[in-house]
Amino acid sequence: MAFTDKLCTRADLAARVAALAQPVVFTNGVFDIVHRGHVSYLAQARALGASLVIGLNSDASSRGLGKGPDRPLNGELDRACVLAALESTSLVTLFDEATPIELLKLVRPQLYVKGGDYDIEALEETAWVRSWGGDAKALAFVEGYSTTALVGRIRG
Repeated sequence: MAFTDKLCTRADLAARVAALAQPVVFTNGVFDIVHRGHVSYLAQARALGASLVIGLNSDASSRGLGKGPDRPLNGELDRACVLAALESTSLVTLFDEATPIELLKLVRPQLYVKGGDYDIEALEETAWVRSWGGDAKALAFVEGYSTTALVGRIRG
C-alpha cells in the first residue's frame, strides 16, 4: 500500500475506520515540522492499540491556535503526507474546527491520546470518548523537542 492510501477524507472516515484492526487509538495535532518527539509520541500511541488514526489540524485550524501568523510552515497536504508515511500511522484525516470532537464522533476510538503537556482530564475530547466506553491517556512529554523551539533556532 502506498502511504498516500492512508490519507482519508471526512466523508470516507467512518467506513475506513470500520475496516481497521481494533482497538483504534486516535490522536490529533498540527505536526508542522515532524521531529523525534513527534515520531516517538506517535509510535507510543500506536503501541497502545492495533491502529492509529491521526486528526490533523488543517492550515486554517492551525492558524487559529496562536502559534504565529506564519505557521504552519508546511501546508496541510505536506504535513498529512509526512504523517501517512510513518509506519505507526493507519489513517490521517484533516479537520477545520478548533477541536477534533466532530472527528472523534465519527471515529469513536477506544482510546484518545494526547501528549503530557495537556491535562487529559480537562479536555472535552476525553468526556466524549468516555461517553461511548472508551478512555483517554496522556503520554509522557519528550523534553527538548518542540516545533516552536526548532523554528526559533532556525530563525536565530
